[in-house]
Amino acid sequence: MKQDSDLRNNLKSIRTRLGMSQQDLANIANVTRQTISGVESGQYAPSVAITLRLAKALGCQVEDLFWLERDLPEIEAVLAKPVPNGQQLRVSMARVGGQWIAYPLIGKDAFRQDMIPADGESTSQTGTNKVRVRLLDDNLDTLHNTVVIAGCAPVISLWARATERWHPQLRVQYNFANSMAALHSLCRGEAHIAGMHLYDPETGEYNTPFVRDVLAGREAVLITLGVWEEGLLLKSGNPMGIRTVSDLVAGGATIVNREIGSGSRMLLEQTLQKEQIPFDALQGFDNVLNSHQDVAQALVRGVADAGMSTASVATAFGLGFIPLHQSRYDLVILKEYLEEAPVQQLLSTLGHRMVHSQFEILGGYDISKIGEVVATV
Repeated sequence: MKQDSDLRNNLKSIRTRLGMSQQDLANIANVTRQTISGVESGQYAPSVAITLRLAKALGCQVEDLFWLERDLPEIEAVLAKPVPNGQQLRVSMARVGGQWIAYPLIGKDAFRQDMIPADGESTSQTGTNKVRVRLLDDNLDTLHNTVVIAGCAPVISLWARATERWHPQLRVQYNFANSMAALHSLCRGEAHIAGMHLYDPETGEYNTPFVRDVLAGREAVLITLGVWEEGLLLKSGNPMGIRTVSDLVAGGATIVNREIGSGSRMLLEQTLQKEQIPFDALQGFDNVLNSHQDVAQALVRGVADAGMSTASVATAFGLGFIPLHQSRYDLVILKEYLEEAPVQQLLSTLGHRMVHSQFEILGGYDISKIGEVVATV
């Protein structure tokens, strides 16, 4: 049968994974080696009988071997961040606020400890911030059941994985972002939930003043995830004998800082101002890293003597820690998302023992008020 340009197959990958040559497969399926070669190269579309024989010979379903390219849906989505015009992208997808959002899997956003699977690839750019995305499978239910959280707390990924075990049909997508970036992502309609830990010394409030300012009249609720200890991350054993921020300056210690908009940077700046220490008196103040993990790894590698992070991160990396502040980490959710089933499923697990045990064993978190609504704006 002549070539069908829409027919795709992974016959070669399954065959080679089983350690079979083309001739081996041809003998078992009772076809010629040229037939196997033609199918694998896409030059030959097999008959139904040959398709069934190939699937039986390889011990799999026909759908595992062959599919039609035109069966995969293509949808228009809003890009969550700007990318070079015309660049083909791997993206993950979710539906937020009635529209599809495409999250480019580029650089650090494409990795955690392993590479993140893509939901699709962009085929064309249809506007300044819109693309056509060809999905890699037709399981739209998974995309509809995806909750997107933007935040920087490492425990979010633990919460997400525990929730997915309890609700197998639910998918939680965690996009790393500092507190202000997460809040702006929520405001732009790129996330269902924003995680943040910002303290306003003028009002003595956590998070709420910043939410009011950024959301500018949109209704949202703030739900507590936990209270964590923030402070100075130090090299194991604290070889410089650091006890305060002033000791960093006196001892000529080198620090690594966080980016503008992060709660850790804000805490460092507030502490320096309280102790009347100029920012530029701290060696490394302008050396910016973009995550708690990056700060910890800088100390482990010996690149810096100190940085701002949390007690749980210090424990995870075997580093020293000087507590400076207890900060409440809240989840900010627009009211319009609260009644959506996936969001409800995710929030329902905040009271589950499986989630609590993950937080407790990590250390550095007070979860006595986890799941409480602490503010409505």
